[in-house]
This record gives sequence, structure tokens and C-alpha cells, in this order.
Amino acid sequence: MGKNRLEAFSDGVVAIIITIMVLELKPPHATTPEALFQLAPVFLSYVLSFVVVAIVWVNHHHLLHTVDHVSGRILWLNNHLLFWLSLVPFITAWIGESHLAPLPVALYGLVLFCSGAAFDLLRRAIASDPATDPALAEVHRRSNRTNAVTMALYVASVPLAWVSVWLSVAIYVAVPLLYFMPGRTIEKLSSAVPAGAPAD
Repeated sequence: MGKNRLEAFSDGVVAIIITIMVLELKPPHATTPEALFQLAPVFLSYVLSFVVVAIVWVNHHHLLHTVDHVSGRILWLNNHLLFWLSLVPFITAWIGESHLAPLPVALYGLVLFCSGAAFDLLRRAIASDPATDPALAEVHRRSNRTNAVTMALYVASVPLAWVSVWLSVAIYVAVPLLYFMPGRTIEKLSSAVPAGAPAD
């Protein structure tokens, strides 16, 4: 199976996720600065989640461009990733409306952990292809180490939310920065596929 439908479906789901999140930004009834300031937790949680989803989408885009053939396993692992990402709007809205209460903040970390783990499973399935370029195989080996560290941080953020929600929030801000831009190697390899080339 070709990858074009997989990319199109994934892009559509991500677009819907972002749309749902922005629709949760309700304007205040009052027209005072104080009323706007009260929406700060909702807006900041939206900004954080938008950045997280956008980073996943960018890395997902580059990852799929290294795929020659989409198997049934890759399809279901991709759906697994999209499932966890689809929970981001719900937990984002809860964090904002609860003004950073420990339980929503902890569950946010759990959702991010599951999303990251799902992305890693998808990446490993793609990396297991025997035809994987040696340079790309080295990128995947480095990713194994980085992902293990970030998954541990996300796990730690869950109980930390009851110690200090700001420690958890610091992790949620710091971890995505590690993945803000794909490495030059994977960008180079993914862009090496000629435009209009057959997808399978």
C-alpha cells in the first residue's frame, strides 16, 4: 500500500485536533483587562498543546517520507498515535478550566507519554525495514536513547504534579524542544524522495 492516503488521513486528523483546541478558547463576557487575564491559563495551555501537536506533525511528516511501503502494522500503529493525540484537546481544556489543578496536569503528562510512546512504536516499526538507509538507521539508534529519556521525564511528571504543578509544566515545555526540528540527516533523507515519485 502507498503512503499518500496515510499522510492525508493523518494530516486531516491533526487539523481537526487543532481546530477543536482553538474552539475551546471562549471570549470573555466582560471587556476588561482583568477578564482577559483570567483566560490566561486556558490560552497558555492551548499554546503548549498547539506546539506539542505541531512538533509531532512535523516529525511525523519527515518520518513518513522515509517509508517506501506501508504495511498493515504501520497503519494500525499510526492509528494508535492519532488516538492519543485526539485526547489532547480534552485534557488541554481541562487544564485551562481547572487553573492547573494537579489531576488534570498529571493526566496531561500521561497523555503526552502515551502519545510519545505511540510515535516511538511507529518509528521503530518503520526503522525495522531491512532496506533502511544506513545513515537513517543511525538516526533511529540515536532516537532510541533520546526517546527513553523523554519517556522517563513524562512518567516522572505525573506524580510530580502533586508536588508542584510547575515542575510538571517545566517538563512539558522542555521535552518538546528536543524535537522542535528534525535532525539534518532525516531532513536530507526525507527530501531526497523526488517529487511525484511513486508512493509504493
